[in-house]
Amino acid sequence: MSDITIALLGQPNSGKSTLFNGLTGSRQHVGNWPGKTVEKKEGNFKHKDKSYTMIDLPGSYSLSANSDEEIVTRDYIAGNKAELICIIADASQLERSLFMLADYAGINKPAILLLNMMDVAHEQGKKIDSQAISKKLGIPVVPITASDKKCYNDYYNTIENSQKSNKILQEKDLTDFYQKIIGEPFKELVALLPKDGIGVFSASWLAAKLLEGDEHAIGLVKSHISPESLKDIELVLSGVKDGNLLTADCKFKWIESLLKNNVIKPANKAARMNRFDRIATSKVWGKPLAVGIILFGLILSMVIAIPIMGIFQKILGTISSQLAQGLSTLGAPTVIISFLCYGVLTAVTFALMMVSFVFGISLVFGFIEEIGYMARISYVFDSTMSKLGLQGKAIMPFLVSFGCNIGGVSGSRVIDSWGQRVATIALSWVVPCAATWSVVGLISTVFFGSRAVFVVLSLFVVAFFHMYITSKIFNRHLIKESDKNGLIMEMPPYHKPKYKNLFRFVFMRMGDVLKRALKTIIIVAVVFWALSYTADGNVENSIIYKIGTVIEPVTMWFGLRWQTFMAFLAAAMGKEAALGVLAALFNSQGEMAGIWDVISKQAEMSTSGLGNAMLSGISKAEALAFIYAFFFNVPCLMAVATTLQETHSLKWTLRISGYYIAVALIMATIAYHVGLLIF
Repeated sequence: MSDITIALLGQPNSGKSTLFNGLTGSRQHVGNWPGKTVEKKEGNFKHKDKSYTMIDLPGSYSLSANSDEEIVTRDYIAGNKAELICIIADASQLERSLFMLADYAGINKPAILLLNMMDVAHEQGKKIDSQAISKKLGIPVVPITASDKKCYNDYYNTIENSQKSNKILQEKDLTDFYQKIIGEPFKELVALLPKDGIGVFSASWLAAKLLEGDEHAIGLVKSHISPESLKDIELVLSGVKDGNLLTADCKFKWIESLLKNNVIKPANKAARMNRFDRIATSKVWGKPLAVGIILFGLILSMVIAIPIMGIFQKILGTISSQLAQGLSTLGAPTVIISFLCYGVLTAVTFALMMVSFVFGISLVFGFIEEIGYMARISYVFDSTMSKLGLQGKAIMPFLVSFGCNIGGVSGSRVIDSWGQRVATIALSWVVPCAATWSVVGLISTVFFGSRAVFVVLSLFVVAFFHMYITSKIFNRHLIKESDKNGLIMEMPPYHKPKYKNLFRFVFMRMGDVLKRALKTIIIVAVVFWALSYTADGNVENSIIYKIGTVIEPVTMWFGLRWQTFMAFLAAAMGKEAALGVLAALFNSQGEMAGIWDVISKQAEMSTSGLGNAMLSGISKAEALAFIYAFFFNVPCLMAVATTLQETHSLKWTLRISGYYIAVALIMATIAYHVGLLIF
């Protein structure tokens, strides 16, 4: 049984990931390319008696070495690691989506062209002669709808036959455009380069990249020609201005000639913006519409997720109580019962509740992306997000984080650049979730009454400064100057969603998140359980109590008594847990079954009397310090686990977590001393 490697190449929003998921299903894994912070997707599938390894190359608009994604893509193609390159294009807008194909022409590796979204093209009334296009290109052209696995047969047959034919994309017609439009400078460059090119790159391809000022191509050429020839090349290039615009013009003219007479558009269905799309992309109405749709989507996500979360909580709660009763009957030690029921099963409950929210978010916002609206949201917010050094796509994770930071972190996946994605996640942690507001509302009202509104307003003001400063700190390490350009993306046409494909994506997403979340959450949960466990249920006998009383002289530097400091730490598990810890430590010492029991119940116990107990136990300045520490703390353990899953980087997850904990304590210190002056 042979093993064939196929590389999947294409622009963002071309349906590349849909095809990759459709072919490989659950037989895939995600990591990073060696030495790069760029996501690497690799999967496997079988057809007849052969197995195939598919590499989903990073989505990019060209093969110029302007970003890590493009460098990784080009290096992989040049490395002879793949037997076949599958170039995917959006059949509904071939004039723009074939630019990658034009940039590939001149690379001497077997290729096939996949015309995806044929269903959308048919809805538009377009007729595409794929056989005629194939004849002009010299490579197989396969019409396909990646979201419909029933139409994969032609693709399977093509890759099977491609092993025998090994057809190379013809570059002659494109070279003719180079010679006609650019003229003598292009011809001179080709003459000065090795006749057979360098590696898989032809002399024509290299000449075009030299004109574009591609640094990696220049370096490659320098290492393969004489110093005299290099001086001649530099002389030719010095006489050419805007070489990248000239080559782009040639490529688009080549695409136009390729599609002429081979793509027929109905006269009565000429492309025009409908009324909704004019509003969706409007500078005035586009943002309010986008915010409204996202907030509605967030509410709908919660409506979908909350019942599922409740079911998981009920089922596992029943299992936990039954298991505890059964083990007790069998005479199992108390520590084992507590470990399994309050440690491991609680961690599993947290993970399943997290996955429930991921299900709601992925389903709703996956639907919005499927119909083609998500690109409009990115477009209208691009100028706003650019002030933070981010793309317009970052607005969706920010808005979703108001409901839950887990969804905000998950939503960062729409951002193509790894550095931009990590920076977006780091900033989305600033956004307070619904649970944060519930705790802040209670504590601020108890201590500050009618003046609580000023506390909340101060949090908002500081949060904006926090976000701005955080962007400056993280962006300089994560985002290159070349990444700060305006958003470049295709506006996909509106079309009906493929529900089967949507649900496949949602369930794959859930499985991936659950697998990774369990690893992180169980470890932290067991550690926290060990610190808070007491055999007699007396809080004062727990390790966490003893540690707390010892470190209080230090925690008071931040304006936090040991009880509020422990609540601050517990909030990293889940924001609601802070109320549970405060209730256990201020309201009912010696009567609770350990702090962990409170945390595991997500603070569902009555908090009556908590306000009076806290008022007699801590001052207003200390309460203000706790509110600030709590507000700017890490969102929750599940958000941290999701960050690890999305970034594929333990280093950056720990950096972001450490940064937020440090900033929260600094904020608490400042708030405490300001509070001492005011109160």
